[in-house]
Amino acid sequence: MTARTTATDRVFALLRERIVGGELPAGSQHSIYRLADQLEVSRTPVREAVLRLADLGLVEIERNRGVRVRGVTVADVREVFELRLLLEVPTAAAAATRADEAVRTAIAANVAATREHGAEGDEAGFTAVDRDFHALVAETSGNQRLRDEVARLRDSIQARGVSTFGRSRPLSEVAGEHAAVADAIARRSPAEAAARMADHLERTATLLMGQVAATGEDVDPDWARDVRAALRLSTE
Repeated sequence: MTARTTATDRVFALLRERIVGGELPAGSQHSIYRLADQLEVSRTPVREAVLRLADLGLVEIERNRGVRVRGVTVADVREVFELRLLLEVPTAAAAATRADEAVRTAIAANVAATREHGAEGDEAGFTAVDRDFHALVAETSGNQRLRDEVARLRDSIQARGVSTFGRSRPLSEVAGEHAAVADAIARRSPAEAAARMADHLERTATLLMGQVAATGEDVDPDWARDVRAALRLSTE
């Protein structure tokens, strides 16, 4: 069992790297048999790795045709961030009333680390603490399923190599958005925490949609309007 898990993890990491790096481009099709031959492993770890990649949205499994590599579309980003808004905005509001001193201290330390990585241009370190920030806020809900879903939704985009970090905006800007959420939580202001989290997620999604949009494809600047309206009703 241990050997199979190790092989699956290795195959998963290799395939994800090749997809994100463009070696396996969007739209390309591959058979389990050929992938197993190329990676010099049995078909079982390849099948298991492919299922994990499918869960992340990196590939689609097509009956009798093998595996097709997916790209990231504007619709993908919009759907993911609509869900993140629905989950993370009320959670940020709740964090402003639920977070104890230890959690507020951990969030403040995370923001400090985010600023440090941003100033150093350390994208890998920045990505790690960015993930931790959203996990810390989600953790205040006391709902493990919610925390896991937030992480899964975030990874469903970032695991495909799509990110605003150092591309469509500087790292310092993201750090500033996190700081605004953290400050509202520290001041125990639910409405402000919710608003700042919504601003952060909406801006991130809008920039990402602009990055992945096909030539000539428009991005609706008001894509989050209906979701934000619903959130105002649910958090008042």
